[in-house]
Amino acid sequence: QITTLINHKDKPKRSDKTLQAIQRVGQAVNLAVGRFVTVGEAIANENHELKEEMSVACIEARRAGETIAQLTDVASLDHPESDSHITIFTDKTGVVKAARLLLSSVTKVLVLADRIVIKQIITSRNKVLATMEQLEKVSSFQEFVQIFSQFGNEMVEFAHLTGDRQNDLKDEKKKARMAASRAVLEKCTMMLLTASKTCLRHPDCESARINKDGVFHRMRLALEQVIEIVTDSRPNGENEMAPISIYSGIKEFKNKVEGLRENLYFLSKENLSTMLEVILEHTEDFTDSAYTSHEHREHILELSKQAKMELEQLVSVWMQAQNQKTKDLMEDLEVAILKTCQCMNELKREVHSAATSLAADLLKYHTDHMVLKALKITGVEGNLEAVAEYTCKLSEQKEQLVEMCRLLRHVSGTEPLEITCIHAEDTFQVTGPQIISAAETLALHPSSKIAKENLEVFCEAWESQLSDMSLLLREINDVFEGRRGEKRVYLSLPRPGKHNANLKALKPVKLDTEEQAKIAKLGLELHLLTSDVDSETEKWEDQENEIVQHGQGMSSMAYSMYLFTRGEGLLKTTQDLFHQAEIFATEGTKLASALHALSDQVHDDNKPLLLLEAEKLISMCKQLQITAKASTQGKSATFTKVDACILKTRNVMTLLCQLLPLCCKLLRK
Repeated sequence: QITTLINHKDKPKRSDKTLQAIQRVGQAVNLAVGRFVTVGEAIANENHELKEEMSVACIEARRAGETIAQLTDVASLDHPESDSHITIFTDKTGVVKAARLLLSSVTKVLVLADRIVIKQIITSRNKVLATMEQLEKVSSFQEFVQIFSQFGNEMVEFAHLTGDRQNDLKDEKKKARMAASRAVLEKCTMMLLTASKTCLRHPDCESARINKDGVFHRMRLALEQVIEIVTDSRPNGENEMAPISIYSGIKEFKNKVEGLRENLYFLSKENLSTMLEVILEHTEDFTDSAYTSHEHREHILELSKQAKMELEQLVSVWMQAQNQKTKDLMEDLEVAILKTCQCMNELKREVHSAATSLAADLLKYHTDHMVLKALKITGVEGNLEAVAEYTCKLSEQKEQLVEMCRLLRHVSGTEPLEITCIHAEDTFQVTGPQIISAAETLALHPSSKIAKENLEVFCEAWESQLSDMSLLLREINDVFEGRRGEKRVYLSLPRPGKHNANLKALKPVKLDTEEQAKIAKLGLELHLLTSDVDSETEKWEDQENEIVQHGQGMSSMAYSMYLFTRGEGLLKTTQDLFHQAEIFATEGTKLASALHALSDQVHDDNKPLLLLEAEKLISMCKQLQITAKASTQGKSATFTKVDACILKTRNVMTLLCQLLPLCCKLLRK
């Protein structure tokens, strides 16, 4: 709205219609500021330590909003009634000053509100830590049950606050780290319950104590990481130095090499040589790995040698071109650039193939969970010798899976997927020994129901991580093949109810196999439509265009909803799906606004058609939002709602497929 006011064209004369439009915008700004400030003042009243600062910022914002409304008020302009054109216009410098004041005071309110949110998360974390300390020291079942009930409520509050924060994060890397930490806390809450109960039941058992201590330690690390992300800090002021992956190394190296076309002097040959050395050092993770096939190892070594030779040739031509820019030398340089980049692409393809084929083989081999089943059986039998034998096998399996995660990280293609690989590696690294200590406890106390339940919980975490790896592998392949690209993916999970909601109210619901089968056709249609929308958006020259951005966002969300119909992806429960449908509908409404803005530039027969389609889109998005927000009870009603949400999302995507080519054509015109 402010941009509209500031950018209005200075014409010597303006009609009543134009002035009224400016007045409407001025009033809209003032009303919006009023609503915004009301929220700010409410926050100030609840947080006394920041009340004064917040109140001052709110007063400044309100004053600036009122100034803008006054300066755009037609009634205050002195103009003769008979003249339909106005010659005296709004004080533009005054509007600019007021707009600047408004933006700075609104920013202050946002920063102060943000400080309050961070403080709430830290306070919530401190409560959780204090209760965890009590849980660690407790010695009776009755006391444990009482404190764990309080701990459960505190964890729900912490999950809500951090979930909201995760949704608000703009940095995809931080968002992925937050999602990983929250996943650890969610899984560890159940582990903490069974591990603590096992320890209370068998207080003299060393393996039970080791098992419990491992859970508490992991939860503390995850809580600490959440605070690091929220406060944007590292302990002891250290910087986070994530190791560079082969993919990102190759990408940066190629950018530098291709930059030589524009500028022969912007970097040194030593700089390029060092970059290649770092990449080739990382390929040793593949060539030194016991799990890399002989064929892949040979190819990687061959390509590494070739890359060094291509760079030597490139440097030689480049140095000559710096001394004399002849046509022949520049052509030779172009050939050397192309050959170097082609070699790096082949190396990238080879390491990708090595990592993904290893992952596919390992995941296929371990899907039967034979070692876990054997540990459960031998544990209940109290067969310590057999348990020791199978724990050795599990340790071997853990080493294989950890190595798989390390190699996949090198070829993941995006930072969020890299972080997911690191999280998976940590999970296998930690869960393996915890399963072993839980199995040893059961073998020592074979008739203990709680020890048996505890082992089940840790085995489920392992199986769940293996299942997640299959999805991760698919996403890595999608990025490599350019199917999903570096598109922004909506990782947002629901923020249900208020912060004091109890655990019972948040019971998640998944689709069972029968329901998945019923909805499969609809899901597949949705998948095909996301492919159509993706291919349409790729045709646009301007990928930063607002219409393209909204279209890509909607396609990405629809793809997540399709994955949900298969029991895969980031949307784990029906509640997640309904929340995603709401965000999808909101994005659709934003797209409709962008279409209205485009229609202002269209002055032929297509304008009514475009406006009609935009109205249709708004109507469909409203219907989807109503469906997604409607409350349901019972399994059958929930499935009907899921079906309706997917159907309405499909209808919106069908309309989107028609809209994108039309908009592209109009913009070209």
